[in-house]
Parts: sequence; C-alpha cells; structure tokens
Amino acid sequence: MQEVPKIKLSENLEISRMVHGQWRLSEWGLSADELLSLIEGLVETGITTFDHADIYGDYSCEQLFGDALKRNHALQDKIQVVTKCGIKLMSGKYPDRTIKSYDYSYAHIVATVEGSLKKLNRDRIDLLLFHRPAPFFDPEEVAKAMDKLQDDGKVLNFGVSNFNPMQFEMLQKHTRHRLVTNQVEISPLHLEHFENGNIDFFLKERIHPMAWSPLAGGAIFRRENAASVRILDEIHRIMKETSDAVADQIIISWILKHPAGIVPVLGTRRLDRIMHAVRALNFELSMEQWYRIYNASRGKDLA
Repeated sequence: MQEVPKIKLSENLEISRMVHGQWRLSEWGLSADELLSLIEGLVETGITTFDHADIYGDYSCEQLFGDALKRNHALQDKIQVVTKCGIKLMSGKYPDRTIKSYDYSYAHIVATVEGSLKKLNRDRIDLLLFHRPAPFFDPEEVAKAMDKLQDDGKVLNFGVSNFNPMQFEMLQKHTRHRLVTNQVEISPLHLEHFENGNIDFFLKERIHPMAWSPLAGGAIFRRENAASVRILDEIHRIMKETSDAVADQIIISWILKHPAGIVPVLGTRRLDRIMHAVRALNFELSMEQWYRIYNASRGKDLA
C-alpha cells in the first residue's frame, strides 16, 4: 500500500497529505496505550500530522494525546501538531463564564498556547490556527501575540480556520507572518467554499486548505437529506464503474483531485475507514465523475 506523502505549507513545514483529527478523541474511550497504538499505526502509514484545538473534548483532548506521547518519546520528532485557539466555551472548568464567546486578546492567545504545549507534552506547535472569525477581532493584537510566540520558538507557523477571503486578507495585512492555510468544511455535501470565493482565493494565493469533516460527519451515508441521497446514489453508480473502490475512498478521492491541494482531516478512530482514505491516493476519478458528484450535491446541472 502506498505511504501517505507530504505536502508543503511553508519553508519549515510539511504535513501529511491526510491529517488525523482529534475532535472526538475523548469520546473514543481509548486508554493511553490504545491511543499510542493508534498514533503509531497512523505514523507507519505516513499520516504524521494531528489536528487539535484547545477546546476539543471540553478542553481534554490535548491532554489525552500528550499522555499517550509520553509513552514513546521518539514520536515527537516524527509528527506535526496543529492546534487552534480563540473560542471560549462554557465549561465546568471555567465556572465564571456565562456565555460562549471568542477571545483573541494577546494575553489569551499566549496563555492558550502555553497551556496547549503543556498538555501536548511538546516544546512547540507546528501550526497554530485561529479557530473562527470573530465580530470583535483586533488584528494588531493578534499580530503582537504571533510575534511573541514565534520569537520564543513556541509556534512555527500560523493559519486560520473558517475564515472567508476578506477575513484572511485582513489578518494577513497586519502581520509579518505568512498565513499558511485555512481549515474549512469541505465535502461533497458542503460546497460553501466553492461558492463564496474561498477555493478561488486558495488557488490565487497558492494556499493548501485543510478540509474538516470531509465525509460530512457520516451524513452522506445516513441519507439525512435529499442532497445526501443524491450524492450517495451517484457514488454507488461510480462504484459499479470501478473494480474495487468503496464509498469512503471515492469521497476522499473527490477531495484530493482538486488542484487547490485540499488536505482532508480524518476524524475517525476506525482503521478501516482510514485505510479507505489512504487507498484514495491510488484511485482517481475522471473529470466527469467528479462533476457528477458535484452536480448531485447541488441537485442540478451546471448552467
């Protein structure tokens, strides 16, 4: 089986062509040894990049991951860690909070990164993403925190998540650090970023986006709405045209084919699903098949 290759985001950062997402890590019920085994298995396939956020698992997932890494220190130099900051959740760990809010102050960004490093048992974050655009966002304050974190060697690269092109350019205008990616939701069921200018922006700026929920959280397979029914029916037709492709593989292939170099974030602990995704590297849809899936999502042909 082909090993997952790397894709270059900056002069000092290459990530695996597929990333493993840790959003639901706390729900998987894995012991530290079981999680370590999963991490080691992923690294063996070439999936060496792991996606976190400070808030995942009610602020617990980074700690679970860090506890597993303590059992194999050799992994530290083999993996790349992505994490995010900026969202404040209501939580029993922060009883003074009365609402969910965003905080992109210098103090909060720096403190969040320092907390993430401690939980993850690492001395650096390879890529820090600002988790969501906020109605109260001071780009000069954010840029000041970016300077501090990179100058101290705590963060190597920066990016954003769920930003539109204007929001991306707004922050980029205020910082000397190149924003190297934007993590957004992309799947056959979620075409927003083909329609809001983001995909065109990625191509223009030669930015490789990361795609969260590339399998639409399983909604396609559950036939949750008319669009998911149309997509899955089209995928089944394509499966009949190919020798051994399965639905997961076809969806990931649909994402990988795009010239923007979209990097899917795989949010599953199931190794069979992960292997389906890896096998997508050896399977390519025709252009017509790609558009058949796209049109199935939209429910109409191109104009």
